[in-house]
Amino acid sequence: MDWLKQLSQPTYTVLADRGLKVMARDGTRLACDVFRPDASGTFPALLSYSVYGKDIQRSAERRLPLSPARGNGGLEAGNTEFFVSRGYVHVIADCRGSGDSDGVYDFQGRREQEDGYDLIEWISAQPWCNGNVGMLGMSYFAVIQYLVAATQPPHLKAIAPYEAYSDRYRHSVYHGGILNEGFYHQWWGHVSVGTMRPLSFRYLGEEEALKRARALMKTPEVADSPFLYITLKYPEKNPLLFDFLINPHDGPFYWERSPCRYFEKIKIPCFIAARWSGWPIHLPGALAAWAGIDTPKRMLLMETPSIHGPLRPWDDHKEEILRWYDHWLKGNDTGMMDEPPIRLLIKGSDRWLDADQWPPKGVQWTKLHLTAEGSLTGEEPSSTDKKTEFVNDPAILPGQRAPHLQFSTEPLLEPLAVIGPIALRLQASLNRSDATLIVSLKDRAPDGSEHIVTKGWLRASHRQVDESRSKPGQPFHPHQGGEPIELGRRYVFAIDVRETAHEFLRDHRLILEIAGQDTAADDPIWYHLCNPVATRHILHFDASEKSHVVLPVLR
Repeated sequence: MDWLKQLSQPTYTVLADRGLKVMARDGTRLACDVFRPDASGTFPALLSYSVYGKDIQRSAERRLPLSPARGNGGLEAGNTEFFVSRGYVHVIADCRGSGDSDGVYDFQGRREQEDGYDLIEWISAQPWCNGNVGMLGMSYFAVIQYLVAATQPPHLKAIAPYEAYSDRYRHSVYHGGILNEGFYHQWWGHVSVGTMRPLSFRYLGEEEALKRARALMKTPEVADSPFLYITLKYPEKNPLLFDFLINPHDGPFYWERSPCRYFEKIKIPCFIAARWSGWPIHLPGALAAWAGIDTPKRMLLMETPSIHGPLRPWDDHKEEILRWYDHWLKGNDTGMMDEPPIRLLIKGSDRWLDADQWPPKGVQWTKLHLTAEGSLTGEEPSSTDKKTEFVNDPAILPGQRAPHLQFSTEPLLEPLAVIGPIALRLQASLNRSDATLIVSLKDRAPDGSEHIVTKGWLRASHRQVDESRSKPGQPFHPHQGGEPIELGRRYVFAIDVRETAHEFLRDHRLILEIAGQDTAADDPIWYHLCNPVATRHILHFDASEKSHVVLPVLR
């Protein structure tokens, strides 16, 4: 940890200029607060830019567990005092249509991206700025970093997106074609936006958007959910959820807001960071950015430092981010660029690994076969035609576990390190025209306790795979449309299970769990709009297509 001694030290007090207005190129006034060292001279600056409201970013004097009920999830702009005391200006801005800014909210669309460009250039021209600007913050504050960087403002010299999805459709709104309902039940209530018209009115036309909404209001999913019915009937109540519902396939609405569509336009250094438990949103975004951005870059993959889970205000790994910006904005050699480009925590054994690539060198793609008896085995099972099944329960009572099947290895004779993406190929048939598949990879300890390592999802009608964009252990689904299931016909479903780095210890078991639904009891935030009709899921085990999971095992 000698590099800590090379970092900028806390030598300044904080001077605040609140309630400033910056003019965007179209005349819209954007509100921001500026926190700068109380000293003469010029300093590099960091922009934090979001929809959560600049005023709340410094409202909490102590860090508390992340709580949807408390609504503290948006306190993610970063530690102002930490960076300003070390010789940085921290600018916290409200995006258009939110907080104290004028205009209509654009949900990370082109206007919001261009506003970020304008804010960067305004900051660089101020008498307290030395012309070098970076960006700071996690989640929304991090995603917008990619999108603003792609507009190429001349004075944005580096970014540090911490926890940022990069594919709006796949990483955030629809997991495997299944609506991420739980998160968007809650999210709109936590942003600093009043009413707005759905953005789909611009993409589809109001008549077409409302036509789609009326059709959805007749479906079983909406009939079972007064919340969704009201969302569709009154579009301004939750306009973004309305947009998501009437846009169930990937397309222009999501592409405009997906950093992965702009990676080739990012020309500045990037420090990428994510948590392994961020499989429902930000983890795959970090790894996609690592693969898609060709600039000087470093990546940190770890876990929440606190035993209580994520805490807010966000304050994690600020020393690593300071180290990054000291190098790129102050020209101080902190040694960061002399180290291996990837540093990752292997969960289970809690050991760190430095790597030159993702997945790391030494990974071998290893098959474990599913058997009708509930085993996961490296030996290819016999070709006899067997089957097993479960039926999902749309009327499941609170606190009950969803019906599911589990497949287990024998207790491991030696540790097994799984590091990389995971793919499941599942042969199954259904007695309905569609279904939702929820896959969990779990670690079972000798005492019988289990915890989730990572998850995957797939809507059966979205099963099409684009082989040209698929990778080992990672099937790519276009999600351009749905193709109904023929009742009773056997299909092979290729399911993308999110990346992980986990070491299953000796005497532990690797568990693969397959269900047709998840609930708020499983996770109060990350639950999905699952199959509303009781459906038989029949798994087949024969010679034509042996169901198996492909694991990246580090030897």
